[in-house]
Amino acid sequence: MNSASPVRWKRQTIAILLCGISFGYVEAAVVTYLRPQFDAIRATFTPQSSRGDLFPMLSAQQVRAAGPDMVRLVDTEVAREAATLLMLGAVAAAVGGNFRQWFTFFLLAFGAWDISYYAFLKVLIDWPKSLLTWDVLFLIPVPWSGPVLAPALVALTMVGTGLVYQWRESNGHPIRLRVVHWLCAYAGALFILAAFTWDYRNVMAGGMPKPFNWPLFAVGEVLWVMAFLHWLSAGDPLRAGRIGIRP
Repeated sequence: MNSASPVRWKRQTIAILLCGISFGYVEAAVVTYLRPQFDAIRATFTPQSSRGDLFPMLSAQQVRAAGPDMVRLVDTEVAREAATLLMLGAVAAAVGGNFRQWFTFFLLAFGAWDISYYAFLKVLIDWPKSLLTWDVLFLIPVPWSGPVLAPALVALTMVGTGLVYQWRESNGHPIRLRVVHWLCAYAGALFILAAFTWDYRNVMAGGMPKPFNWPLFAVGEVLWVMAFLHWLSAGDPLRAGRIGIRP
């Protein structure tokens, strides 16, 4: 690392965070435009549903019954979600110099995007009403759903992981990523994904969501945090020397 690395890291990090926050507003604005259209269609099938509620979701049969324009709108929304992920990944790739940097910059961008999305939704349409309000998180490959608190915690974990990794690397103390770290991180991500999609069949069929699987979610978060904390100890030359870990 040269002397310019800390300055470059700060500039890159600010740029990534601004990108994530800005796109969080774009996402919130799109949802603000879409909500009235979906509310109007849902009212024809579930008149008892309150305006602004997301559940029960429209089932595939109801979407088709609403006509080709609605089918096209749902397909466009799915494609937009895929494009969003590609955009965040592309921005991280443009800034990161290697895979680890790309990955952690992607975590930063994604986390900032997700947190700012909910913040801007609250400003624009006063939603969610609380952190326990249920949301439809993604539609790829099946609907993800859960209380807003859950994705917010994941986003905070992603931002924290990205910031610490980039800060350590810019100061000449990179975190050594070993196979066990990646395995724990991937396992944690899979548990979290399973918690978000646990009830997808019921949700896709137009049912109200069942209680969120917090234990499964907690296992995923703990695995990710444990892997991250071990990354830190494995990348700390002084601690590594004390406990016999090769830096």
